This record gives sequence, structure tokens and C-alpha cells, in this order.
Amino acid sequence: MEERDPNIIHSGLSRTVTVQGASVEVKIYRLEHDPKWAMEVVNENGTSTVWDNLFDTDDEALQAFQLALDEEGIDAFLDRSNVIEFPKRH
Repeated sequence: MEERDPNIIHSGLSRTVTVQGASVEVKIYRLEHDPKWAMEVVNENGTSTVWDNLFDTDDEALQAFQLALDEEGIDAFLDRSNVIEFPKRH
């Protein structure tokens, strides 16, 4: 008997959030046989931030994203803080 990959259930709370002109995609999902929800935030460059812990509900996952957004701002999910400017030679 061939084993198949489990289906992924996407939450209706998944959404695109835009703040100060920067957009991120909040993806909340779970495996069909797992009651816990995972969350991933993907920025416009495709860089992904994944929460280590799982959530009991998709609403809890969205609340965790909102808390991070409120505390750290949209820049926490962007690549801006990882860019190191090299000195320009004249």
C-alpha cells in the first residue's frame, strides 16, 4: 500500500498584511490529522519566518502574529535589518 502525504488544511484567517507600504503573507495551516496549527510569515522577497511552537487554534496563531507586529513592527519580517551596507569607495 502506497503511503500518501497528508493534506494541508489552510486557515481562513491566513491573509496578506500591509503596513507602511510593506506587505507580508501570513500563512496559518495544519496537517489534516494534526489539531495544532503552524504559522509562517513570508515577505515580498520570499523570506520566511516560522514560529517554532504550534497553536491550539488558528485564532491563537493570528494573535501571536499581531502581538509580534505590535511589539516589533513590520521590519521584523523584512530583509532590511539583514542588509549590511559596504563602505563606498571614492
